[in-house]
Amino acid sequence: MSSESRTEISSLGEFGLIDHLTKNIELQNVSSVLGVGDDAAVIDHFGKQTVVTTDLLVEAVHFDLAYTPLKHLGYKSVIVNLSDIYAMNAIPTQIVISLGISNRFSLEAMDEFYEGVYAACSKYGVDLVGGDTTSSQKGFIISVTAIGEVAPDKFVKRSTAQKGDLLCVSGDLGAAYVGLLFLEREKKIFMESPGVQPDLEGESYVIGKLLKPEARKDIIEFLASSEITPTAMMDISDGLSSEILHICKQSNLGCVLYEDKIPVNEQMKQAAFKFEIDPTACALSGGEDYELVFTIPQTEYDKLVLNEEISVVGYMTEAGQGAHIITKGGSKHALTAQGWNHLK
Repeated sequence: MSSESRTEISSLGEFGLIDHLTKNIELQNVSSVLGVGDDAAVIDHFGKQTVVTTDLLVEAVHFDLAYTPLKHLGYKSVIVNLSDIYAMNAIPTQIVISLGISNRFSLEAMDEFYEGVYAACSKYGVDLVGGDTTSSQKGFIISVTAIGEVAPDKFVKRSTAQKGDLLCVSGDLGAAYVGLLFLEREKKIFMESPGVQPDLEGESYVIGKLLKPEARKDIIEFLASSEITPTAMMDISDGLSSEILHICKQSNLGCVLYEDKIPVNEQMKQAAFKFEIDPTACALSGGEDYELVFTIPQTEYDKLVLNEEISVVGYMTEAGQGAHIITKGGSKHALTAQGWNHLK
């Protein structure tokens, strides 16, 4: 960005910055009674229950601005929170965003970030109703809180899976992790030889999954319209095996997971092979997929097969049987948070 087009944030002051970034907000939800501009937002969910979640994203820990466009970062900051609301079987309605900004960032940079925020809000029908900004010593810090609504006691927890339930996942897994490997590789090459252009030809699928993930609103809508209520559910932010183990632990159950049923995209497979890593390991232990993993009674199976975006990957067992994965070769391994232990 040329120096002519740089506006220092300090020239606006905190309230000027908030006014600037929020001047075009139009509220989309009737539950948003009062938005930005007062001491607090007012939300009325008209007899529904309120679901709240929050995420803190810190530069150099959760994202790297060397290869993350600010617009994508704004979009993703919203998505990761909406995903948690959907994982409760709820509908997100509002978000608040707080930022710690260093003087490295210009007003134009913040506009770019908010462009992504508003794009996500618009796509998912969510209102930005508040937040805060402060100066940060060096990095960029983002805190997003999402609020959603759900019909009384229709929320879905992690602890309510039942023995015999089918274990299901949405979409395909592991691509975001492989996308990260490519971007980290290209960053390393660039740091060593700044003249070299990044070689990401043909890898748009995995890189897109990392930089611009989507939340699975469509899956929640499908479950509602098919009258399927999952018995347990969570979103996949830390890898499939880690999330399944959470459900097992909190529901006091074991499970059987089938390697050949885990959904992986062909482009992800080919990309993983370039790094000589196992696509299944990426799906089990890679993070940031933001797909949903959930359990349903076996009686709902016939309704479920109508949706190509949902895969049945296993079933829940008694706790005493432990959590296992059956590999493509037919051998049985204990499932660990890192996938399964090849060393046993």
